Amino acid sequence: MSDLLVRACRGHRVVGGPLLWFARDLAVLHERRLVGRGGSVDTTAAVVGEIERRRVELVMAIDDWVARCVPQHRFGATLHTEAVGAVIDRLAESSVRAHHALMTLDAHDEFLHRAWHHLAELADAYDDLVRDVMAGRRRLPEW
Repeated sequence: MSDLLVRACRGHRVVGGPLLWFARDLAVLHERRLVGRGGSVDTTAAVVGEIERRRVELVMAIDDWVARCVPQHRFGATLHTEAVGAVIDRLAESSVRAHHALMTLDAHDEFLHRAWHHLAELADAYDDLVRDVMAGRRRLPEW
């Protein structure tokens, strides 16, 4: 599950549906915000504001899609603390940070290893969340 999201974040062609497209779009926005085009980050208020506005739209689109397409078990299931859109947004950001670290840091750099460890933990947590929601053990917030 998360392996496809991470691959989509890197721009690989994956088959699976709108969550993968949303994840890729979020990763592109994180690349612009964190890495910049050509190595320079444009920090003008207008550019940063547009990136943040678009991220909010994508997160809301993910949550809307999940609400319409994923069955929710409301009775007896434990409430998760955040919606899927926020989880995928953090996964996309972590993917960008890990791949940027891979391309720019020495192989023995501690930050490089922490970035990949963080991405792996987020990916595992996403997979656990999806399994728990589908099995009715966890439910998502309704906001």
